[in-house]
Amino acid sequence: MAVTKEKIITEVFDSTELSRKDSRQAVEKLMEILKDTLAEEKDVLISGFGKFVVKRKRARRGRNPQTRESLELRARRVVVFKNSGILRKKINGEAVNENTSDEF
Repeated sequence: MAVTKEKIITEVFDSTELSRKDSRQAVEKLMEILKDTLAEEKDVLISGFGKFVVKRKRARRGRNPQTRESLELRARRVVVFKNSGILRKKINGEAVNENTSDEF
């Protein structure tokens, strides 16, 4: 089950002394900063977590799998996430030494 923005707001509220309104504002502001930074095609690095990188994809030929019709896919930008070594170890249940540098 996915963690929603609402669940994150509730977790911030439960684990800090912030009011629910302040918790919501903090999470909303963080999301706004992330979106604005990525829209400017800048990377977002969160130490111990990972790095969000904007990649450019070229226009290319594609095919509709139902009709087999050939079509042109437009150029676009996508966000790619590269997890840190610390997060990778935590996900895999390995011992984590958070004093080491991240590996990307």
